[in-house]
Amino acid sequence: MSTTSEIDSLSPYGSHVPYVRTFGWGMLAVLVAFMINNVLSVGYDFPPIRELMNGNALSWVPLAVYLAGIGCAWWYVAGSPDRALRYDARKISAFNAYLIRACFFSVLFVGIADAAIAFLRVEGLLPLLFSENLSKELIRARFIGPWIHFPLIGLSFVIAYFSRSLGFIWLALMIVVAELLIVISRFVFSYEQALMGDLVRYWYAALFLFSSAYTLMDEGHVRVDVFYAGFQQRTKGKINAIGSIMLGMTTCWVVIIIGFGSKQSIINSPVTNFEVSQTGTAGMFIKYQMAAFLAIFAITMLIQFVSYLFEAVADKRDEPGRRVVAEITH
Repeated sequence: MSTTSEIDSLSPYGSHVPYVRTFGWGMLAVLVAFMINNVLSVGYDFPPIRELMNGNALSWVPLAVYLAGIGCAWWYVAGSPDRALRYDARKISAFNAYLIRACFFSVLFVGIADAAIAFLRVEGLLPLLFSENLSKELIRARFIGPWIHFPLIGLSFVIAYFSRSLGFIWLALMIVVAELLIVISRFVFSYEQALMGDLVRYWYAALFLFSSAYTLMDEGHVRVDVFYAGFQQRTKGKINAIGSIMLGMTTCWVVIIIGFGSKQSIINSPVTNFEVSQTGTAGMFIKYQMAAFLAIFAITMLIQFVSYLFEAVADKRDEPGRRVVAEITH
């Protein structure tokens, strides 16, 4: 009868687990480093790494960020050689679930607060409730974003730490309620404002883009399984591992690189300018956040694909403790 070490040595992935873990954690480290360097580049005008060829000393900073991130990933893997792939996978999924919960609470709080401010602004009620200076500031997206939206987003991350509900069912219900209010106000009271449609689109975008990574974790995405359904678990693990890298992670990186490619890219530009919709002060000031939703989608999906890779390799190696999807609760 073969021992565990003999089985690992015979398995095509047995000796490769440290490399798989290093690749996965390295992928996450590069993601964090990329986002830090994006802030340094867009917010503080740090030059890109390629400027090293021109002798720009500041280009060493983004390079150092990448090297530090990769070094931390290697240090973590080297310091935990006996850690199971499934342990890492669930640790990553748990963090991703927290991130998604925080995003849900963010759109909930920001949506309600911004819709209320937009209503007061459209109806001319701001001067009746606030001082003259504050009333003027509340018609500027550059004031509402940093002073109202950002604190609410910070509060959301705190609440998400203590909450265990992702809230997608409630968000879907709120979308239905918002749509119902639009119908009633339009056809019963002949009243309609642009902010009402903005709120529905805002929550719709959040619902679909934020829930995508959780759906992947819950095996809820549509899979064309004409052949896949009949495969053995080890074969499924191999296919999922290859697909996670070649299709999933690649797609996420395309969205991230294009979205954050420059100061004028499709994510950086709207966010840094606190871009609003064409309705102007008649609508909500949340369009810049909807551009950031693309980043949240790609980032959370990339994180989940790393977890999915670890689970897939563990399946390929017939490791115990395979996650049962039906046991996951909302």
